[in-house]
Amino acid sequence: MTTTTPVAAPAPTTRSTRRWLALSILALAQFLVVLDASIVNIALPVLGQQLGIDTATLAWVITAYVLAFGGLLLLGGRLADRYGHRRIFLIGTAGFVAASALAGLSVTSEMLLASRALQGASAALLAPAALALLTHLFPETKDRTKALGVWGGVAGIGSAAGVLLGGVLTAALGWQSVFFINVPIGAIVLVAIPLLITRDKSGVHGKLDIPGAATITGALVAAVGALSAIEQVGFAHPLTIGLAAVSIALGVLFVFIERRTAEPLVPLDVFKNRNLTVGNIVMLLIGAAMVALFFALSVYMQAVLGYDALTTGLTQLPLAGALVVVAGLAPSIIHRFGTKPTLIGSLIVLAAGLVWLSFAPSDAQFLTQILGPSLLIGVGMGGAFVTTTQLSVDGVEGGEAGLAGGLINTSQQIGGALGLAILGTIAALRTESLIEAGVGAPEAITRGFSWLFLGTATVAVLGAITAGLVRKN
Repeated sequence: MTTTTPVAAPAPTTRSTRRWLALSILALAQFLVVLDASIVNIALPVLGQQLGIDTATLAWVITAYVLAFGGLLLLGGRLADRYGHRRIFLIGTAGFVAASALAGLSVTSEMLLASRALQGASAALLAPAALALLTHLFPETKDRTKALGVWGGVAGIGSAAGVLLGGVLTAALGWQSVFFINVPIGAIVLVAIPLLITRDKSGVHGKLDIPGAATITGALVAAVGALSAIEQVGFAHPLTIGLAAVSIALGVLFVFIERRTAEPLVPLDVFKNRNLTVGNIVMLLIGAAMVALFFALSVYMQAVLGYDALTTGLTQLPLAGALVVVAGLAPSIIHRFGTKPTLIGSLIVLAAGLVWLSFAPSDAQFLTQILGPSLLIGVGMGGAFVTTTQLSVDGVEGGEAGLAGGLINTSQQIGGALGLAILGTIAALRTESLIEAGVGAPEAITRGFSWLFLGTATVAVLGAITAGLVRKN
């Protein structure tokens, strides 16, 4: 697909003699990336008070991480292909650990924001390289599907654990602990991976596509920035419109560059792989549903039902547990029923759970009105996440495994920002209109989130329709 000869293309079976142990360490690193997207949220009020950060600046504690992570993922994946998956993974992990320590030691808002941006940039190196290493460790479809089941389980645990651990750590040890927790875990990863996975082969050939890297990074950063701006200033604000225009212009320029360069950052021929393309579209939709859902659940349970942060985290454990169990069973389900039926079925189950959740009232009882839909959502999300990740690396050559990892992570990040911006705005507008009409705040918030849950269900149905394009059964 490209004239560039990649560095990291050794025979997959030679990368480790203890590949399942190696997978557990890679999954631990991926856990940190997923965890860090949510664990900071609970600590923000305390953090802002102690560092003297106003509300507007606090939003940038999240945005700085998301912009760097989402914007640099494709570049990170391609760097891993060219300079070695293990090498780039270790560099990313080391950077993530160092940035986490700096964030915990921050005494000013500037220091914290810079640390968060470095965390995001390091995660953009770590995440696609980790998925690429997984594909090398498990070249056979059956074992790879099992490995991706573990991967999907880690995503579920990380998403729920962020809310739970954020509340516990902030209350017991202070806001700094939500960053410091990454340091010992990251140290374990840095020690273990060199012992478990062989070195990358040396020998870089060709030039890195600097114009392509600059334009796609700029386009992605502007896109994520525009989506974040929607939440803060609205669709029609000049900042939102300007960032969207910059993103589109740079995206068009990127395609123009990639069509004409001999050694492109992203060979456009990769999208001729229908399963990879469908997998990324579906992952974008899953990301949109997942991020909007977890945001809405957290606010609904605290602002409407009156749960504290710890209880809110605990109530999301059944969803995460169902996700983990189904992610583990997904390989057997796929083997028995096929990839396409499993993906479509999972997305339909996810949509059904979201529709059910949309009927939850403002005085909902957890056991009778939230637990059931939460379990359905976990079941659907677990099956869909594993199957979609498998599709995204289906038929990808070893020298483009990092690119595939960068693509699927980018799809998830952009989808999450898109879902939160659009569905969150719809929920907010619905809530505001009801309050203006005299409806009480708890009921108005509940009805607003009902629209959000129905919106996420629609997104899941669109994913199921898209999954119909999958070639394999």
